[in-house]
Amino acid sequence: MNRSKPFPVIIEPYSFKWPLQFEEEKARLLQVISPYTICIEHIGSTAVPGLPAKPVIDILIGVRRLEDACRFLPPLELLGYRYISELEKEIPERRYLQKLTANAHTHHLHIAEPDSQFFIDHLRFRDLLRAHPDLAEKYAKLKYELAKRYRYDREAYTDAKSDFIEKALLFPS
Repeated sequence: MNRSKPFPVIIEPYSFKWPLQFEEEKARLLQVISPYTICIEHIGSTAVPGLPAKPVIDILIGVRRLEDACRFLPPLELLGYRYISELEKEIPERRYLQKLTANAHTHHLHIAEPDSQFFIDHLRFRDLLRAHPDLAEKYAKLKYELAKRYRYDREAYTDAKSDFIEKALLFPS
């Protein structure tokens, strides 16, 4: 697989616009898939006040049944999301979509059932970063370092954060 990506990894200082962008997108999402959803959560670094991040809004949607994907994926595609089916091989309990606006990633959707380990871990990591500024600061430093090292390889950048995230999930709440 060719791991190089056309979009560079750029980390920006925290923006108070990010929670507003999440709320706006959440409202759009609910208009088209509310019958299938249990909850919609803002995750990732843009969901942690003060944390620098790639300016991409990560959204975790808890659905009643992942097997209903054939019903909720088409309306999401009408909102401009592109379903990345090949990633199901890596994480079968998640459906993943990307939204590009003006040739840049703006939103990532992660769709899973709320009792899945994927869902639980992503919420827990967000909550740990929100509750522990020292952990968030270490994560920010790592992100800047990795963004410099893997500027044109988003996949390598993401993979390189995995060890930190796994260790953080062992952190007592």
